[in-house]
Amino acid sequence: MKIATWNVNSVRARADRVEAWLQRSDVDVLAIQETKAKDENFPWELFEFMGYDVAHFGLSQWNGVAIASRVGLDDVERAFPDQPAFGKPGEDPVQEARAIGATCNGVRVWSLYVPNGRGLDDPHMPYKLEWLRVLKEHA
Repeated sequence: MKIATWNVNSVRARADRVEAWLQRSDVDVLAIQETKAKDENFPWELFEFMGYDVAHFGLSQWNGVAIASRVGLDDVERAFPDQPAFGKPGEDPVQEARAIGATCNGVRVWSLYVPNGRGLDDPHMPYKLEWLRVLKEHA
């Protein structure tokens, strides 16, 4: 089984590139990060036309992860257990679309879009470190 990962940086804007790459690569499972699409705006038909089942987790124009598989897609899980949420000081934390898991032909696959810490003094840095700590416990 061939598995690949791709940080696409907006799946809708690069749909033609994704399609061309899938045609060339003959990959069975593709983990995609940074889709930058809500679920309702994701290009489902592109993948389905090419014989892939797709699971996508996207809440806004930021982040977003997906798994496309032509060997089965079962037990889809949005976020990993106890995945930290992010909130700037004074704001309620929000669960970001940064992790999706699925079983593909008996193999558990995760598509992870790890938070960027930005800088040592940025509020994103403690979030990133906590996110990675919890992921390590789950893994």
